[in-house]
Amino acid sequence: MLSKEQIAEIKELKDICEKEEEYELKLNFDMLENRNGEKKEDFFHYIDGILVGFLGSYYFGRTVEFCGMVHPSYRRKGIFTALLEEGLEEARKRAATSVLLNAPAASQTAKAFLEKIPCSYAFSEHQMKWHNTDLIEDATISLRPYDYTQDKEVEIQLDVLGFGMVEEDVRAYVETIKEQEGDQRMIIEADGKIAGKIRVSETDGEAWIYGFVIFPELRGQGIGRRALSKVVKMENEKGFPVFLDVEAKNARALKLYESCGFQSYQSQDYYEYK
Repeated sequence: MLSKEQIAEIKELKDICEKEEEYELKLNFDMLENRNGEKKEDFFHYIDGILVGFLGSYYFGRTVEFCGMVHPSYRRKGIFTALLEEGLEEARKRAATSVLLNAPAASQTAKAFLEKIPCSYAFSEHQMKWHNTDLIEDATISLRPYDYTQDKEVEIQLDVLGFGMVEEDVRAYVETIKEQEGDQRMIIEADGKIAGKIRVSETDGEAWIYGFVIFPELRGQGIGRRALSKVVKMENEKGFPVFLDVEAKNARALKLYESCGFQSYQSQDYYEYK
């Protein structure tokens, strides 16, 4: 697992890089802070004891996403290339079948690098922030704490049906997130029956919503909007700004989030490594 000192170094380097180019990196601190230390997932480059390069890998079954950075003063020295090669070698050892490289859409440095390696654009995600708006109150929608033993199979089914994920990959991913600190995993119930799930990660004074999905056959009934409103209200009352990610081409989800007061403020691009 990563030490508090390593997490602090990553955050410090992240702040420097973001200030330089005015973007936000998606480093998934909810995952970084919950590494189990069993496998090599993070790659560091130090010069004179100072962290100048970092690459994080995020496994979702057999798919791995990479996101990293290099200090502006140490770029064009092959540091990121070396970090990526380390990450790719580990991905090969773990038999990853899909490798995605994540970069802020606004980062010209990232785009220049990506043009030089064998990869192609795959998709984009919008990062959205909730802005104060009226939220729906509905007593027929409830949220209960997720119970791993009781709800594991339902969670897997929802990810397969809702996100089109491969069951084998989902099972592996569910194991990696079952005990993440700072996470609230909840089952959404409508009229007492399971309708979906949602996860909230509270990190660094922000609440991020992940894994939000409703069974396909129950969509279009307003369940998602009412459940999301309940979660946003809960986090807002705690004083947290609320954020989420959504794939740019997912028009249904975008419409839902916007109807609940979320607005896009930046995008992340994903490239498939060949």
